[in-house]
Amino acid sequence: MEEIEGFNCGESKSPIDGRPPNPPSSAASAFRQCHHNKKPLVRHPSLQMMTKLSDVSVEPERATEDCQSDFLPKLRSGGCGNMGFRSSMEDVYVCVDNFMQENALKNHIDGPSAFYGVFDGHGGKHAADFACHHLPKFIVQDDDFPSDIERIIASAFLQTDNAFAEACSVDATLASGTTALAALVIGRQLVVANAGDCRAVLCRRGKAIEMSRDHKPVCMKEKKRIEASGGYVYDGYLNGQLNVARAIGDWHVEGMKSRGGGPLSAEPEFMSTKLTAEDEFLIIGCDGIWDVFRSQNAVDFARRRLQEHNDPTMCSKDLVDEALKRKSGDNLSAVVICFQQQPPPNLVVPRSRVHRSFSAEGLRELQSFLDNLGN
Repeated sequence: MEEIEGFNCGESKSPIDGRPPNPPSSAASAFRQCHHNKKPLVRHPSLQMMTKLSDVSVEPERATEDCQSDFLPKLRSGGCGNMGFRSSMEDVYVCVDNFMQENALKNHIDGPSAFYGVFDGHGGKHAADFACHHLPKFIVQDDDFPSDIERIIASAFLQTDNAFAEACSVDATLASGTTALAALVIGRQLVVANAGDCRAVLCRRGKAIEMSRDHKPVCMKEKKRIEASGGYVYDGYLNGQLNVARAIGDWHVEGMKSRGGGPLSAEPEFMSTKLTAEDEFLIIGCDGIWDVFRSQNAVDFARRRLQEHNDPTMCSKDLVDEALKRKSGDNLSAVVICFQQQPPPNLVVPRSRVHRSFSAEGLRELQSFLDNLGN
């Protein structure tokens, strides 16, 4: 299968994991025609009021940090997709374990550099394909990469959204939308950017740590942002039409987006952490997975599978197959990223010491019992 400038996005057209062709030539040509005519990127005014998730960093305890400051993750990854019970497949995922190397960038960091993403399309697959191929390119094309990483990723999300709008203006058949979640590992730093209802969950010594927040219109923060942008939430849907509050694309849907802003935002929220030896793996998946898995349940399930075969590709397929067994009604895509070469260890829960003692009354009863035995 041919690749577009080093990025190879995957999906599945059948119950067996597979990888798709590149986006239709119409999408690529439409993007080339419009790319030179860039419009200024617009940040939704309502987002200025919101606290970024990265302000509340998910950090391990200081003692752990101090004793494991030399830890560097050794990355292994794999993904799987399945269209499930739907009539078509609109999910796409991408795994790039050597992000800077594949883009011929000088590695100015200690340790790995990697990019992983899941994209859940709606109203067609064109937006998901477009975002999968162009979002990582916009990131590496920034002269400041890999410094100032959150600004660069946020800008890349908005550039992708604007570029897709231009492509759709050239070819209206591309009109569609997609949620997007990107996870980058830069040295020891894990950065997750999310726009929509895909989810990232970190396994830290068996404990599930959510690295993203689902952007549903009924979420209070999203509802306030939507209403501040001139939109509304009806029966759980944004403007009565979309069941996500953030997405790339959907420029064709009336009242969702404009050059000046709108209730549907493509700007991601961030969460980050420094990885330590206690961090075992990360699961990122589209909402079809999370419809039938709670975060801790998915971590427990994946951990058992990795202990059996230690293969992230097989583990991602195990998650998808289990979601099918649980009757998920959506497309299914999952990516598993392992941070260590060895499988997750068995966890031994230390038994607390139980201090047993007799009460004064108990001692008196025991003494009486022993006295009776002597008589």
